Amino acid sequence: MSSASTADDLTLLLRAWSNGDRRAMDSLTPLVYQELHRAARRYMAREKPGHILQATGLVNETYLRLATIKKIDWQDRGHFYAVCARLMRHILTDHARSRPRIGGEEIQPVPLQEPAAIQDRIDFVYLDEALSRLAAIDKRQSQVVQLRFFVGLTVNEIAEVLEISERTVKNDWMLAKLWLLRELSRGK
Repeated sequence: MSSASTADDLTLLLRAWSNGDRRAMDSLTPLVYQELHRAARRYMAREKPGHILQATGLVNETYLRLATIKKIDWQDRGHFYAVCARLMRHILTDHARSRPRIGGEEIQPVPLQEPAAIQDRIDFVYLDEALSRLAAIDKRQSQVVQLRFFVGLTVNEIAEVLEISERTVKNDWMLAKLWLLRELSRGK
């Protein structure tokens, strides 16, 4: 199936779901599960071995939260992936906040995905707070970070989802990373 027809199928299923067809979510799941699981696996690979939350658990928790949404006017697959990214972000942030602190030890930091030049590890709670501030300043840059970091989409995929050029995605990603690094260094 071509990516154009997959995108069309996703959009049709999302709109059916918006109109109250709960079976549409069941049909949607196989179309998006692999992509969401792949993103979750990449993220969880950066965590300590034996981490209580695993990739499948992260995706499943995302689905559980999606299922509790009573009414949402799904626009397209970009909107869906943006909501999934936000949900994953909240799940991971909630998990980070719930970790016990022993002897005042900080919450286990999480690396910001690529580039390799970013060596510092950052605290997930600070990242969540910084992303909220970034969204108030530049919503699209925040969306690019969420889709890149939490869903693991490529530049090309983000461009397609947000319906912007790859160059714009690259610029937003670069500017957002710089802004986030500055903000996160203030929080330490």
